[in-house]
Amino acid sequence: MAQIYTVHPQDPQQRTIDAIRADLLAGAIMLYPTDTVYAIGCDLNAKSAVQRVRQIKQMSNDKPLTFLCSSLSNIAQYAHVSDPAYKIMRKLIPGPYTFILPATKLVPKLVQNPKRKTTGIRVPDHPVCQALLTTLASPIISTSAHFSPAENGYHQSLLSPAELFDQFEKHVDLIIDNGQELSFAVSTILDLCQDEPTVVRSGLGWEAIATEFAWT
Repeated sequence: MAQIYTVHPQDPQQRTIDAIRADLLAGAIMLYPTDTVYAIGCDLNAKSAVQRVRQIKQMSNDKPLTFLCSSLSNIAQYAHVSDPAYKIMRKLIPGPYTFILPATKLVPKLVQNPKRKTTGIRVPDHPVCQALLTTLASPIISTSAHFSPAENGYHQSLLSPAELFDQFEKHVDLIIDNGQELSFAVSTILDLCQDEPTVVRSGLGWEAIATEFAWT
């Protein structure tokens, strides 16, 4: 059964964050809140944990995993950022945007798109995520915590935190509860591998940027 950590949504207790960090460094898998949906994650560099995340989500190794970074400068360590991409990203970070970028050698192959050698990266606008990223000093895997309506008998939008926790407590090592209602809005995904960005998915934050960047 997973260890549950309760944290303040705006000012997470450092002692608790330190305990979570120790678990992650030991290879733990967590269920945690982000500025979009609840996610399943682990330390980017914990290979066995990353593989477990894939197993939980039933993802093949040729499907890339998104991870969270603490800042734009942090992203530059894990991705090749062109000038056009930088200009876009600095306006959108932090926020509910996932950027597809060419990966550097610091990105484990288990996380990349094996054909394109790209990776998906986000900088979340979320106090708990930022506290974890700062304390861990390493990116964190972030893949949405989906559930099967057919197996649970209710619609996803009606899911409560307790029901989500019940579903995943046997699959993850720890659960972070920030006491807030669940969000079901996914991130907007932008492919910035070329000079002209490509909109892969219109999600949270899309309406706020579509007019500004004249994207359709």
